[in-house]
This record gives sequence, C-alpha cells and structure tokens, in this order.
Amino acid sequence: MTTDDPRTRFPETALALVDDDPTTVIVYAEIAGQWFGRDAITRPDRVVNVGIREQLLVDVAAGMALAGAFPIAHTFAPFLVERAYEQIKLGFGHQDVDGLLVSTGGSVDMASMGRTHQTVADVALVAAVPGFSVHVPGTADEVDQLMRLAHRERGRHYIRVTAQQNSRSFDVSTPALHVARPGSGALVIVAVGPVLDATLAAAERISTATDLDPTVLYTATVRPFDGAGLRRLSGPVPDVVLVEPYLAGTSSHEVADALRDRPHRLLGLGFRREEPRRYGTPEDHIAAAGLDARGIERSVTDFASAQRTAAASRSA
Repeated sequence: MTTDDPRTRFPETALALVDDDPTTVIVYAEIAGQWFGRDAITRPDRVVNVGIREQLLVDVAAGMALAGAFPIAHTFAPFLVERAYEQIKLGFGHQDVDGLLVSTGGSVDMASMGRTHQTVADVALVAAVPGFSVHVPGTADEVDQLMRLAHRERGRHYIRVTAQQNSRSFDVSTPALHVARPGSGALVIVAVGPVLDATLAAAERISTATDLDPTVLYTATVRPFDGAGLRRLSGPVPDVVLVEPYLAGTSSHEVADALRDRPHRLLGLGFRREEPRRYGTPEDHIAAAGLDARGIERSVTDFASAQRTAAASRSA
C-alpha cells in the first residue's frame, strides 16, 4: 500500500526497485532502520546498514557501483551531503560511477533538533560535483517518479525528500518547467519542489491586490535546469523570482545563464546564510525565512514595486 508521505514513499520505492532488479542495492546508515531493518537481516547482500558512519556509507555505495551494482544510498541530508561531501566528490564524481543518493530531513524538517540536523547548502554542494542530476520532488508521487527515472536512466542522481509537500503532483519524468499558473510573462515566479503551494497562494494575493499578473512555473529538477523552457515562457524583458526551499540563490546562475541575452531582473528567495539561533517548528523557520505565502507575496511585491519606482524616477 503506497503512502502520501514523501518520506515513507521513498523506502517503499527503494525496496520495490531492489525486488525488481538484482543489481540494485540499498546502503543506509542506521537511520531508516524502521523501513530497511528486516531486509538488512534477511538479505544482507542487497540491503546494507553500515551503522552511524556516513562517510563509510558513501564509500561503500561507490565501491558497490564500481563492482557493477546500482546503489541507493540514504541518510539525513546534513549527514549524507555535508559530512560525506569528500566521499561524494571522489567516490562518485572522480570515479565516474552511477548511483542514487536520497536524503530526508533537508533544510528545517528537523529544526527543533538544532544546527547539527539542519542543512540548506546540500543542493549547492551536490550540484558542484560533475555529472549529478539534482531533484527536489514536491510530493510522494514525484518521489516515486524520480527514483524510478534515476534507476532506469542510471547516471548520478541526488533526490531531496522533505516533509513539506504540495497538494498537486506533476509529470516530472523530464526536467521541463510546468506552467502552474499562467500569467503575462512579465513577472515570472519559478517555484522549486515543495514551495509551490505557498508560491501559488502568494501569486493569487498579488494578482488580487495589484495589477500584476504573475506566471508561476514549477520544477522538481534543478540540475539540469530547463533554461529553454524559461526563455519560452518569459516575456522579452521579464522580472524573474526564483523560490527555492534551501539556500537562496542556489540556482540563480542557471536563470541568469538562460536569459543572458535578454534584459531581465532576478530575485532569489530561499533560506539565508545566517545561522538561526532560535529554534521552533519547521513552519516557524519557513515563515522566518519568508518562504510562506505571506513572505513570498511581500518579497515579490517589494521587488516589483522597486522597479516601478525606479522607472518613475527616470521618467520624472
């Protein structure tokens, strides 16, 4: 029975892939034992628990890839990416082997557990390793789609699974941008993964309160980024707002490169670099970062107003 929680859909799909393909293995670091523990006992050659040793986790997965297996490596995002970054860079990138890294607990999913369990830099870090595709699914169905896509196509993939999710799924079998809300194309908001619902709510508020008509585009894949789609769906001189559920500006250079020959303004929204010193619920942290509907509405409105003020000053 499938679930609607992205965090539990991941192990369901992972075990299904192991069942379907004798070359697929799961490597995990204690975390997720409630899903994989029985299989680690009954088929230890296919489901491997390395204990709380994340660097070993990645090295074992890369070694299995060198031996011809397709590994699915999993633990919490700060441990999988930040703690084991050198192993990702060398074991997978330098050795040029295939595999799927799947994290949970990204950004502020585990905010109350403190700084050790938070990361907003994981996407930027993995994207810096050559050859990685990076996916940020917004629903459980998109998690399943992207895992099966990575397994089918092989290559190197990072899938970021979080508790926050959208109310609607898209066909994410390609990295194409989807039109979630049609608009004029003069103001384009690109929502990545689980921030879509908040972005759509913000866009409706903006449309009601102003004469702006935002176009909202959605993607669950940021590497590769659909630059051609952005060009096609934007106006000749667009304002672009990029809303990412991790470090602000992580994909800003992708947008800038796509529009490099077209006059445009760009605003990157996301979590800031400053470390939060007060801990609350994930929703508290999302609101503090301005990634709830009101925060996005405020940032986008201020961004658009600044352009109008500057234009009025130039014409005065």
